[in-house]
Amino acid sequence: MAYADFVTALMALFIALWVMNGNGDLKQAVSGYFKDPRGYTSKLGAGPAASGEGLTVNRANMSKIQSEIERALREAPEFQRIRRNVKLSVTGEGLRIELLENEQGMFFVNGSPNPTETGRLLLKLLAAEIGRMPNALVIEGHTDARPFRDAAPTAAYGNWELSTERANAARRLLCSYGVRAGQVVEVRGFAERRPMDPADATGVRNRRISLVVQFSMGNQNQ
Repeated sequence: MAYADFVTALMALFIALWVMNGNGDLKQAVSGYFKDPRGYTSKLGAGPAASGEGLTVNRANMSKIQSEIERALREAPEFQRIRRNVKLSVTGEGLRIELLENEQGMFFVNGSPNPTETGRLLLKLLAAEIGRMPNALVIEGHTDARPFRDAAPTAAYGNWELSTERANAARRLLCSYGVRAGQVVEVRGFAERRPMDPADATGVRNRRISLVVQFSMGNQNQ
């Protein structure tokens, strides 16, 4: 027997002895992996980035997922400047990530569906995290109640068009940075109909992009 084969066989023996003397959880973990490696890594959140084999978002692990995304945001070079403009919350639909604008246009150029450099960088960071999850993603665009460039409701371009085009622009960027095309199940444009601050419908923080990581269908009651 070649020396390399001998070492491999010896290592296999040690692993077998270790498993035999391990507790029930260890034996179940090893057995589960060898029976279905892809399915088990999906369950454990051990899959590679952008493969959809990451940790599934459900009500039981929501705080963990939220903490991981917040940690990734804190590591971004621009975090101190944007931290008040990124809000994470849990809703009945899933984990909602809000990108709130300011008067200068933090994530999108004012009055335009074109993202700023800050917007691109933040969406790239979020795509790396969301792309690891198997959950469906919904992208929403919102505006404030100020008429777009004083346009009438019947104008060719207004808040409805702007909110929808910004959401779709966010979708294109997220997919280019790691979110799977099939992961996006809806792109919604709400214009000013769902303000962040109903008491101040013209407030700038109502202008936002919302990323909704939906709960896994199999975990709605967890």
